[in-house]
Amino acid sequence: DSLPPARYKETMNTILVWIQQSETKLSMPQVAVAEYEIMEQRLRDLKALQTSLQEQQKGLNYLSTAVEDMSRKAPEEVSQRYRSEIEVILGRWKKLSAQLVEHCQKIEELMTKLQRFQNDTKTLKKWMAEVDVFLKEEWPALGDSEALEKQLEQC
Repeated sequence: DSLPPARYKETMNTILVWIQQSETKLSMPQVAVAEYEIMEQRLRDLKALQTSLQEQQKGLNYLSTAVEDMSRKAPEEVSQRYRSEIEVILGRWKKLSAQLVEHCQKIEELMTKLQRFQNDTKTLKKWMAEVDVFLKEEWPALGDSEALEKQLEQC
């Protein structure tokens, strides 16, 4: 009666494998990226991982419920072992969930900064091109004070 059902073992293995794979994905060192498209892809990957987390939630709920049921029927030491096992999984689950949210927020912030930087760079390049054209213009004759005044205003 106190032994876990086959579904419990299968669900436990599935959840543990999923957690391990997800922890591995999140533990990969993040390198600085200056390409918006790559950052968008990373964000999509993280969002997909979040969706997968939500899909795995019902398996985790089942495990919690099964542990409670088995704990009522099992001797105290066996019951404690089941609870310890699920507590470790729940701890890893919560940590993983928090890391996912943190990574998503961070990449969204960095994407906003990169977009702003790219826009500022574009504006600056345009301004530099206009200045370059201006500097290459022919200088007015020394006696033409009106043209010199106009050029001074432009400067």
